[in-house]
Amino acid sequence: MLSASSVETRVSARPAPHASRDVSDRVIASALPTRLRPADLLRLTDEGAVDVLNGHYDHLLPSGGQWPTGNRWAVRLSSDDDVDVWLISWVPDQSTELHDHAGSLGALTVLSGALSEYRWTGAELRRRTLSAGDQASFPIGWVHDVMRAPDVPGGSDVSEPTLSVHAYSPPLTAMSYYEVADGQRLRRTRTKLTDMPEGDL
Repeated sequence: MLSASSVETRVSARPAPHASRDVSDRVIASALPTRLRPADLLRLTDEGAVDVLNGHYDHLLPSGGQWPTGNRWAVRLSSDDDVDVWLISWVPDQSTELHDHAGSLGALTVLSGALSEYRWTGAELRRRTLSAGDQASFPIGWVHDVMRAPDVPGGSDVSEPTLSVHAYSPPLTAMSYYEVADGQRLRRTRTKLTDMPEGDL
């Protein structure tokens, strides 16, 4: 299946956040819908990525090692009352659409390949590329569109998966979708109850 030798990656275990928190951290944390912080979610996605590379989730991967090439694919790696952790496989020319994660914080670690993220800044869409080993976290209210990066070496080779591990806390229950209206404002087009990561698969 998937092994450290078959996927180039720079993923490494990162140290857990420091136990002591200052007063401002405690005030912010009390207003969040979860006891977990973005740093906790980044650590969980990093650990999940290492576990995938070490074969701990081979039993959950597509049979025969054949990654789907027509649609994104996802499998839940772990779940509890606080957090869901997912592995997602991305295919070319398919985006998630602009969306948020409702009342959930999010984070991801890219295992292989690269992702393009288009984030709404409040005035425009700004693009960044996240390559193998890169991480990102998403506060509440973060609106973005994510897709397999088309302009990286091997980015168009559907035989090589672009993989990422995502964590959401609390676990996803809804997502809202948006469009940019008049080139300068965001308009919500629909809200959907879902526990699936990064939109419809």
